[in-house]
Amino acid sequence: MPRNPIRTTAILGVAAMILGAGGAAAQTRPMHIDIDSSTRVQLRAPAGSVIVANPRIADVTVVDANTLFITGKGYGVTDIVAVDAIGRPLFQSQVVVSAGSSGSVRVWRGAQVTEMACGASCSPSVRATPTP
Repeated sequence: MPRNPIRTTAILGVAAMILGAGGAAAQTRPMHIDIDSSTRVQLRAPAGSVIVANPRIADVTVVDANTLFITGKGYGVTDIVAVDAIGRPLFQSQVVVSAGSSGSVRVWRGAQVTEMACGASCSPSVRATPTP
C-alpha cells in the first residue's frame, strides 16, 4: 500500500516537535547552594567543557571528567552548563546562591565595605567585597 508523503512528513514534524519540547522540558529545577558551600555533581559521561555564566556567583571545580563541584561565591543566580566533547549537554542548571540558614551583613564606613558572615554571632568574612 503506497504511503502519503504529506501525511508522513506531518507525522515526522509533530514527532520532532514533541521530542524537541521534551528535551527543553528535561531541564531540572534550579539548584540552590548556600554561599561559601559546595555541592557535588556526577555527570553521566565525560565533560569536554564546563561553562559558568557568571563566575562571581558560582564556580566549578572539575575533579575528574565525570565529577564537578559547584561552589557558591556570591549572592545571585547564574547558569552552569557541562557539555561532552562534541557539544551535547550533559548537565544544565540554573544555580541560585543564597545565605542559607546563616546570614550576612554589610557594614559601610564611607566607601569601605566589610561583609560580616553571621551564624550565632557575626564576624568579618574572608571574601573581599567590591566597592560599587
